Amino acid sequence: MEFIDVINSRQSVRSFSNTEIPEEFLQEMFTAARLSPSFQNRQCWRFVVVKDEKTRSDLALKSGFLGKVNFFIKNAPIIVVACADTSKSGTINNQHYYLVDVAIAFQQMMLAAWNRGIGSCWLAAFDEKSVKKILGIPDKIRVVALSPFGFPKEKDTLYAKAVKTFAGSKKRIDLDRIIFWEKWGM
Repeated sequence: MEFIDVINSRQSVRSFSNTEIPEEFLQEMFTAARLSPSFQNRQCWRFVVVKDEKTRSDLALKSGFLGKVNFFIKNAPIIVVACADTSKSGTINNQHYYLVDVAIAFQQMMLAAWNRGIGSCWLAAFDEKSVKKILGIPDKIRVVALSPFGFPKEKDTLYAKAVKTFAGSKKRIDLDRIIFWEKWGM
């Protein structure tokens, strides 16, 4: 697939087939994340890859009240939990760059996955303490996001269709509302 086609066609996936992700594809995804830019090249990102069925179910059903909407992730072949070692990043202008670093790396992982037909869904609705407890993540590490990864089912579940409609996933703001030339608002 051409790179622009990967970007144009990528979408959040909430219905997964049982097909296992080939190891070669996983390595491509992880390499894409590893090669992403970061604050002073400190590479603060860390990823927990969860294949175990019980652990995936625990993440789906026991990651706090917010996480209850993520019940669908237990059906994906893997869940990747994107974390940051904040001591490996930095802060400038009161902005903590570990969030940016992990976001860039996770997005590159998702795009590499989509290039191979593997869907994902960026999730922020989880209780960090619960996720840390389930996965044994140290206190000093921040959980930034998590995502299921897997090949999409041929047909979306009713839940996936409802969320897609509710979220307005296909809607995008016009370029002339987000790009300013020379000065703000111009």
